Amino acid sequence: MMNRVQLCSTGLLVAAMLVCIAPAQADNHRIEAVRTFAENVLEHGRDTLRDEPTPLFVDGLNVDTLEPVRWVHDGQEWIPSNLASHQNLFRTLVGLTNLTGDQEYRQAAHDAMAWGFEHLQHENGLMYWGGHRFIDLATGEAVGEGYRHEFKNHFPYYEFMWEVNPEATRRFLDAFWNAHIMDWSTLDMNRHGAYETEFEDPWTHSWEGSEPFFEGRGLTFINTGTDLIYSAAIQYVLTGEERALEWSKRLAEQYVNARHPETGLGVYQFSQLRDGRDRAKVQFGPEWGDVALEGWMLRAPNSIYGANGRIQLQLAEMLGEEGEEFVQWTVDGLRAWAEYGYDAEENTNRIMWADGTDLTGYEIKRDGYYGDEGRVLSGGRPSAEMIEAYLLGYRLSGDETLWETARAMSRHRGVGDIGSSPGVDVDVDLETDNSDPIMLHAVLELCRSSDHQDYRALAERIGDNIVEQRFHNGFFLPSSEHINARVSAHEPLALLALEATLRGEPELVAMRGGTGFFHGPHDGIGRTYDSRAIFNVRR
Repeated sequence: MMNRVQLCSTGLLVAAMLVCIAPAQADNHRIEAVRTFAENVLEHGRDTLRDEPTPLFVDGLNVDTLEPVRWVHDGQEWIPSNLASHQNLFRTLVGLTNLTGDQEYRQAAHDAMAWGFEHLQHENGLMYWGGHRFIDLATGEAVGEGYRHEFKNHFPYYEFMWEVNPEATRRFLDAFWNAHIMDWSTLDMNRHGAYETEFEDPWTHSWEGSEPFFEGRGLTFINTGTDLIYSAAIQYVLTGEERALEWSKRLAEQYVNARHPETGLGVYQFSQLRDGRDRAKVQFGPEWGDVALEGWMLRAPNSIYGANGRIQLQLAEMLGEEGEEFVQWTVDGLRAWAEYGYDAEENTNRIMWADGTDLTGYEIKRDGYYGDEGRVLSGGRPSAEMIEAYLLGYRLSGDETLWETARAMSRHRGVGDIGSSPGVDVDVDLETDNSDPIMLHAVLELCRSSDHQDYRALAERIGDNIVEQRFHNGFFLPSSEHINARVSAHEPLALLALEATLRGEPELVAMRGGTGFFHGPHDGIGRTYDSRAIFNVRR
């Protein structure tokens, strides 16, 4: 019998006996939907396009024709296979094996990742994947914008990658930091990394620190920063490399140090470009003065308080006492947004400066990065991921402000009242039509705070809605009107997480990662994302 080490969905490091996972009777219609989806992906979504096909998967399929989706560039049709966008698929396949005992699913994920390490890893350790690069299965060539390696809230399945090939995984984790950190003394970094970067041990550099909003060469966006924070902390968990965790915390603290000193709000980035090229300063500086900085323009709070908040809190739970800073930093930020940025009555995230100035309804005075002259600024709705972050933050801290904020956000999501505290005064809507897989993850977070039967019933209701509303032609899509299905959809992973929770074995299904994306020029559209050019196409 062989032991393996896995990171469970609650973030704890546990030892699991693969042979002790008994096959389950998959008579649950939700699990049957996931199994059907997986069988369809294995049958129709794998590479069969050349004389010597690979074990890779296509990014998506047309659910009517079962043809792979295509990216059109300069008259060429590329068939995308982006391993960075397949990480939730791998989590789904591994989770399905853990719940059913059928090794076919795990093996398919293993074969694809192993092939990727052998054929798609640059000599410096980076992979040909991410926001600007994928493999065209029609030719077997890496295509896209070749000099750019980019992650933005991707969060790969590193635990599984380590299982497949520990040395290749470590080389990538090192290379990711090598390629994206431009100045280690200040942690000036950029969302784009160069494949030409030479491989070296990244953790030996000197650290000096820096003042917030120093002038640097990079754009220290928090969506890339969170991927770096996550990857270095995971490297510590996997390898015991203490220096990696130290650098992870240093980077996380850069965003904390740049928060506004009066409100604690922010930030999207902790530096500004040299030579007065800060885009918010250029566009808004004449009217707003010193607060007009890109880092202090809060227009996409999900990156800060949703994705970053969720990941840092999950890391904190995973690390135990060594993760206490992640809890404090994140909870402080969530409290600040609850006080200044979230309108509970209207259920809106304000667009604002980090000093607390509400920009909702403000008319832009000149053309620039944030829109053309005359555009009126407006906020948006909190994402389900923000609700998940607030609930997780409450469970780890007991901060009542976080609970009340999640309570208000949840009520506006149509799931009723989650209660005055976990399991108390609960009045959830068990007839809700909510079918958001991320909201299901948030409700499963409720189940970790209390064993109240209505939380479990609500989770099952959302799971049933997912199958009823989003399972079409054997695949998961936002609606029946959508044509192209992602093979790495969120829905099947959420359904597996639900089943594992109901069995009392949440560790059998990995916590979810990001969505993954490709961004580049597309004929007839211009520079765009695959979410628009491919996965939002409707009948």
